[in-house]
Amino acid sequence: MEKYDYNFVYNSDIPKYIQLSKHIKQLIDMNMIEDGEKLPSIRELSKLLSVNSVTIVNTYKKLQNEGYAALKIGSGTYAKRKDITRNYKKEYSEVFKKLSISNLKKYIDFSGEVTCSDFFEVDTFKSVLNEVLERDGIDALVYQEFLGYEGLRKSINKFFWEDKIDLENILIVSGAQQGIDIAAKAMINVNDNVILEKPTYSGAMSVFKGRRANIYEADMLSDGIDLEKFEKILKKIKIKCFYTMSYFQNPTGVSYSLEKKKEILRLSEIYDFYIIEDDYLSELIYDDNIQYVSFKKLDDNDRVIYIKSFSKIFLPGIRLGYLITPESFKESIQSSKINTDISTSSLMQRALEIYINKGFWKNHISNLNVAYKERYNYMEKCINDILGHNVNYISPKGGLNFYLKLSNEIKIDSMSLFYECLKKNVIITPGVIFYKQIHEGNKYIRLGFSQVSEEQIWSGLSVINDILE
Repeated sequence: MEKYDYNFVYNSDIPKYIQLSKHIKQLIDMNMIEDGEKLPSIRELSKLLSVNSVTIVNTYKKLQNEGYAALKIGSGTYAKRKDITRNYKKEYSEVFKKLSISNLKKYIDFSGEVTCSDFFEVDTFKSVLNEVLERDGIDALVYQEFLGYEGLRKSINKFFWEDKIDLENILIVSGAQQGIDIAAKAMINVNDNVILEKPTYSGAMSVFKGRRANIYEADMLSDGIDLEKFEKILKKIKIKCFYTMSYFQNPTGVSYSLEKKKEILRLSEIYDFYIIEDDYLSELIYDDNIQYVSFKKLDDNDRVIYIKSFSKIFLPGIRLGYLITPESFKESIQSSKINTDISTSSLMQRALEIYINKGFWKNHISNLNVAYKERYNYMEKCINDILGHNVNYISPKGGLNFYLKLSNEIKIDSMSLFYECLKKNVIITPGVIFYKQIHEGNKYIRLGFSQVSEEQIWSGLSVINDILE
């Protein structure tokens, strides 16, 4: 309590609760009050600071509204440290803003998260666009449906879901990021509780923080989230939803076991929460022992909001994806989409419909698997041969990334390594951007192989190893 006991000179022009909330925020930012630490009761603090209880009530409300505190019913008010990873994320993104496309070509870029455009057959897509314009004319450019083009939704239902999904529950979105945002807006209110994997996709974390949700985390293991920690959270507090990447999770590359998926779905019924499934890069499986069965495929109780992006494995510039809504959230999710941007590009939706129906999509994915399996195997060999004892990792057996943990002997942190690599024209992704608390990512880096040749893989890893050594 002594940390609150100070000689405070109030400025008569500023309400006391504003001055007190500012002081407590400073204590939290300075880590004098730790993240998750219980704050004094209203009665205790009002007595200690010689102010009335209404002042403390307003102080705590302001801290909650600004993301510095969370109220747990029946327990009290707890400190929440603001996201200090944001500065690192900003620094990281600022680097790319300063790099033009021509400058980027000078770098060996291990930060890529999408497939290389070299594998995309432009002539095929050009013929598809021409066919759309000949078939639909001006409608292809101006006609809009708020759920998305019906022809594309039917194609998605037929080719990916065997016509087992109600067509009105399929919503076309502008990529996975918008899908996450729409789902969160429809489901999450201030101070709702959500569980995220640790580490996780930074874009999703930003969405839930933007909704002012209380974020709880459970570690990722080799077959998915740590169920013991996961259920421990469920037993303590009421959870609204769980966000997960079921295949080749970003950044760890981990895929969920079938048993773990079934158990999480069982827990969702017991503890009454929903699952937001971000189906990330599941098309790129390089090991026959990994079978594709999504949470949504196993979802007998309509607990899963399924999100799929075509941008990662199609063309990044074509922002397309889709979302499958549970019946209970259908109207709110559709309203959320309308309030976000009304509709996604009609021309590209129609082009993708033909691309899928004519089998071009299937051929494209098949070609990607052949090309990237070879590159994946080469990347793994080089990591073992070049980085060797300096790193540890779990083989993802698919996707486009490796997530490496630096050995204990390595003293450099991931952000410093990022800058040292940048000086030598190599770009990596520091682990700090995937964690709520930055120190937890200090020993991790993510390396993608989607935008690099075999020659660049060898050269780039050699540069990294020289720095580590």
